[in-house]
Amino acid sequence: MNDIEVIIALLLLFMAVPDVCRRLGRPALAFPAFVVFGIVLGPLASAGVETMLHGAGVVGFLLLLFQVGLEIDLPQPRELRAAASFAVPWALVQYPVVLMLTTVAGLGLTESLLAAAALTGVSVGMSYPAWKNYPGLAEGERGRILRILIVLEAMTIILLAVGAPALEAGLSWFMLLRLGGIALTLLLVARFARHVRQLFQVILERTTLWRTHLLVLLVLVVCAAGERLGLAAAKTAFFLGLFMSRTEHEGKGLEEYAAPVSERFLIPIFFVSLGLRVEWATVGSLTGLSALGAAGLLVGVRQVLHRRWLRVGGDQRAYLLLCPNLTVVALGASRLMESPATAAAASWLLLTGLFTTVFAIASLPATRKNDGNRSGALSPEAAKAKPLIPA
Repeated sequence: MNDIEVIIALLLLFMAVPDVCRRLGRPALAFPAFVVFGIVLGPLASAGVETMLHGAGVVGFLLLLFQVGLEIDLPQPRELRAAASFAVPWALVQYPVVLMLTTVAGLGLTESLLAAAALTGVSVGMSYPAWKNYPGLAEGERGRILRILIVLEAMTIILLAVGAPALEAGLSWFMLLRLGGIALTLLLVARFARHVRQLFQVILERTTLWRTHLLVLLVLVVCAAGERLGLAAAKTAFFLGLFMSRTEHEGKGLEEYAAPVSERFLIPIFFVSLGLRVEWATVGSLTGLSALGAAGLLVGVRQVLHRRWLRVGGDQRAYLLLCPNLTVVALGASRLMESPATAAAASWLLLTGLFTTVFAIASLPATRKNDGNRSGALSPEAAKAKPLIPA
């Protein structure tokens, strides 16, 4: 295929895949599908196309972090403690299993800890449609599970933010300074969040034709300003989304207005670019097979935890709501892919998250129409469900 044909194919996929997944009742399968298409596209794409997609994928990465921040609407302290009392043991008890699997896969200690943080996390946006439709959950139980999902995702993002610099500097007491840097980022973004929120609100209320473009532009401007001030653009994007999570207009959240550029174009490019970095031969190699085995073992461990010690709630399959994790795994894999020395570890991590997510989504109940947006992230109905987490 020549370069123009590759671009045409990608544009058609960006238009068709979310609609097909939504019609199948599995809107959250769109992102895994884009990773698979990236893997398949690898042998067909020229170096120029790969470079272009990787460059656009960097912007998609920032918008994905912003969207992840938007998904997290933190509960009140009392409810947060109750959710954390389940989420922390749920994640920690899986760490020995993940570390054993990463050792077998040949990952170093730092890479293993980053992989453990990603694989024990969950994507609220990908789990939300199935959570909303899951049968047999009492209203209080449904709200409790949502709060657990939120805490697990927030924990993962914080651990990835600490683990990414450790890939460069190694594990040391210097990591305490990194935590201080994260706290500084949080404080600065919080300090200016009110003013930025007002800008977002003005764009939502007073613009029509260029509303989507201006929203995305403002996110990127804030990230660029953070980079100029010495703050990582990725952390700035996440915390900006976190503080903007309750910004709405006419019953729709920011993610709905930004979707034409973010969720339906730049974020899919990010997932395709990740797939491009995984060689096709890797899928059928020992790395791919070990990733498949690791995904199966992790799902099995969670099933045992749910049935015997840490019951999520609901029926015997409810633990699957805590399994879709491709979004957070992609964030961790993208960090590993920045260095050629950890490229193989990144491929293993991405494939493990891909297999885990696809199995979980396929095994969960199908969604009804409009219960999630095209990528599986929060829809307008999600905003209406947020009273489950009191403001």
